Amino acid sequence: MPQTFEQYIEQNKKIIDEELRRYCQSLRIPNRLKEAMLYSLEAGGKRLRPILLMAGFEAYGKEKSNVLSTAVALEMIHTYSLIHDDLPAMDNDDFRRGKPTNHRVFDEATAILAGDALLTYSFEIIADDPLLTQDQKVEVIKLLSQASGPKGMVAGQMLDMEAENNEISLAELEEIHAQKTGELFAFAITAGAYLGGATPGQLEHLREFAHCLGLIFQVQDDILDVIGDEDKIGKPLGSDVTNDKNTYPKLLSLDGAQNKKQVYKEKANTALEKAGAETSLLMELTDYFSNRDH
Repeated sequence: MPQTFEQYIEQNKKIIDEELRRYCQSLRIPNRLKEAMLYSLEAGGKRLRPILLMAGFEAYGKEKSNVLSTAVALEMIHTYSLIHDDLPAMDNDDFRRGKPTNHRVFDEATAILAGDALLTYSFEIIADDPLLTQDQKVEVIKLLSQASGPKGMVAGQMLDMEAENNEISLAELEEIHAQKTGELFAFAITAGAYLGGATPGQLEHLREFAHCLGLIFQVQDDILDVIGDEDKIGKPLGSDVTNDKNTYPKLLSLDGAQNKKQVYKEKANTALEKAGAETSLLMELTDYFSNRDH
């Protein structure tokens, strides 16, 4: 196994990219819809969520091919959320990962349908996975529905939109990001570990680890919007300020955001130790997420 998480990402990103392309290309659907789906799937990104799922599995299991379909489904849901986030009715962004957003390349209606297609196709992929038992399929689909639906990511998106142009507390900001970002991270790590054979107690601690990891990711995202490199981020700096978003630097100052990130890191590492996975690649995640530059 590679010694660093960066090497692990590089190794497994290629696998995920190939699987995403294969699943999408196999669809017999209108060409424009397929083109729009593939455009956003192939627009870049490190595939962190599916790779987290694989790392969660490998902390307890062995044959990672058992989680490939679930990893692909997770990335499709993440990609759908980005397409819809960028729409004029949401964040109204023109660029994503340095490229024009889906609705700018195609049109708004096609972008909406491409997102819808990726969301619904993801569950079909899990249901058809020959390497999972029926019980595993039901459990994974349930967990993914919860993480991405009205009690998870969608709830976080709604809270985020409602908070625009309003003053909110740190606790409210944490709630937004725990749902909008953290729930998919939690699904990735815990679903992977579940398929790898982790115990219910271990899964509970891993969920706490993933919750903190999602907050670390978001704090760093907010920091990069202030002091990051536009070429690496792929969009102009200051978009959070332009959209009057509530962010950690806005609430705590830049130094305060850095300090809060350290608190989350300590909590994450403690939870991982309790899950008995401190010797896995997951231990490197807190530093990797905290120090990323895009």
